[in-house]
Amino acid sequence: MQIEHPDTNASAPPTQYSSERLDRLVAERKTRKKWLLIQPKSTTSMMVDSGTVSMPLNLLMVATLAAELFDVTFIDERLGDPIPEDFSGYDVIAITSRTLNASKAYAIGDAAKAQGKIVILGGVHPTMLHDEAREHCSSVVYGEIESVWTELATDIILGKMQPVYKAESLKPMGSMRRADFSYALQTKNAKKYSSLIPILATKGCPVGCNFCTTPTIYGKNYRYREIDFVIDEMRYHQERLGKQKINFSFMDDNISFRPAYFMELLEEMAKLGIRWNANISMNFLHKPEIAELAGRSGCDLMSIGFESLNPETLKSVHKGSNRLDNYETVVSNLHKNGVAIQGYFMFGFDNDSEESFQLTYDFIMKNQIEFPVFSLVTPFPGTPYFDEMKPRIRHFDWDKYDTYHYMFEPNTMTGEKLLENFVKLQKEVYKGRAIMQRMKGKPLNWVWFVNYMMHRFTKKLTPEIYL
Repeated sequence: MQIEHPDTNASAPPTQYSSERLDRLVAERKTRKKWLLIQPKSTTSMMVDSGTVSMPLNLLMVATLAAELFDVTFIDERLGDPIPEDFSGYDVIAITSRTLNASKAYAIGDAAKAQGKIVILGGVHPTMLHDEAREHCSSVVYGEIESVWTELATDIILGKMQPVYKAESLKPMGSMRRADFSYALQTKNAKKYSSLIPILATKGCPVGCNFCTTPTIYGKNYRYREIDFVIDEMRYHQERLGKQKINFSFMDDNISFRPAYFMELLEEMAKLGIRWNANISMNFLHKPEIAELAGRSGCDLMSIGFESLNPETLKSVHKGSNRLDNYETVVSNLHKNGVAIQGYFMFGFDNDSEESFQLTYDFIMKNQIEFPVFSLVTPFPGTPYFDEMKPRIRHFDWDKYDTYHYMFEPNTMTGEKLLENFVKLQKEVYKGRAIMQRMKGKPLNWVWFVNYMMHRFTKKLTPEIYL
């Protein structure tokens, strides 16, 4: 197959790309091009792609969109689905990538490209480093595919690909299709997927933490779907599974950024009898009525980025939504309403000291944080933090950009001391005695099981694992 590549990614005339022309091109073809969508696994030594994994909602949405015009095959390597060596049965190989599996995505792209296929790379890492990604594909999709779909699909049919597809503006979410889960469920390994059903209500987060990739992808945009659409999708899954009480996991970057929208959504969800969890900013969770509504609507877990107990660290990473004087109030409000907390804590900032670990331990134990998650500060490419820290970063081995590998030495302690305390904290928090203290009075559910698994996992940790 001969693939043409224009020298630039200049905007095409309006008449060149339109839904009408795309429909006409499809109608003129006697056969449909064949897509292979690939979710690659990572090679990290930590528990990223082990056990049950989440359904890749974004890739399923790509499959749903592409299937209107093309024949689509879906592979999730994390489940054990093999990646074919021979791509002769496909015209387009589309691969999604995060930083920690970029090398695997690139290897697949190189192999498919060598066989003359149209290779598309998308996801966070190709968006952040599109010049690097272009070396391993025909085209990079910058950000979301929905906003460049007409241009991309037209060029695929014509076989004339642009190096990068980047939207001048992002489409409203009202036009977003409901993902067709059948692509993921048809594999024999589908039982390895989590029972949590991924769903999306909003996109973007204007908070602008300097270590976060979201602002680069979406800018300061914050978009949301009509609440009726979200509720209809939940009802669809209730009907699909034949039961009312099912568990949803919101994939939103910050579902609570617009409080009025969030509260209206929860009021409607409260009528459904479902359970749910989400990543959430704590910028207004100190208000007891929010926590009460969350509990009443079926929330069983909120994932909160506490990040640090050091106010100078929070200031340095622009985490303005986090106020230390609200931390305990937020936790108390949620616990009073039966909502468990997955708390994220990062270490390795320049303001960290050995005391930071003790402060974090004390906070977790005092406030009975059910599921503490610890990570090492990782400057991801494409973020302001990466640009700031680049001269000090120890390596650029993308396989180790999993938030569990030591990236640079803080100003206030040696790397050896950082890792020694990092391991010690995890072992202490997940000791049997500490688990019993943190989980005292909590309902016997899956969170207990997670703690048991973390107890077994942390017992084996050594500082060398994180190098």
